[in-house]
Amino acid sequence: MTKKSVGRVCISVAAALAVLYSAPEPEAEAIEQPVPFSHRVHSEVGIKCRNCHSLKDGFAAGLPPETTCMACHATVKKDSPAIRKLAEFARSKEPVPWKRVYEVPEYVWFSHQSHHVDAKIACEHCHGPVATRDVIVKEKPTSMQACMDCHAAYKAPNGCDFCHNTQ
Repeated sequence: MTKKSVGRVCISVAAALAVLYSAPEPEAEAIEQPVPFSHRVHSEVGIKCRNCHSLKDGFAAGLPPETTCMACHATVKKDSPAIRKLAEFARSKEPVPWKRVYEVPEYVWFSHQSHHVDAKIACEHCHGPVATRDVIVKEKPTSMQACMDCHAAYKAPNGCDFCHNTQ
């Protein structure tokens, strides 16, 4: 296969996927979490996204260990049912089984490091105004078209192999 025909195949596949994945996403519904959590309340006391969501290995924005939460909640609202539940997870050294709100398919290469740290794109750009929310819902699409539109706006590469594993 020539380089030109490989390019045509790639463009054809990208076009087909763009049509397939550009359909509007359904209205977001709140996902019930094992422990209620308000980003609004926490941001109002000065806690920033990266205070809790570290960029472990640069890809995933991780979740804090329960001991991080309990550093404050050993005394703050310690008698609330939600904090007692959180404290039990911490005592048993089990992570809270949070349910993901935003997710990209396994075959997509995505790095918070390259987007947030290197390109200086704010968390809100992809996740919406999380700091003002008591309950998180998926407010922004993670479709291929949404990503390609953003890459075009920021003049970032949009070739197939930039985000998709070609092996």
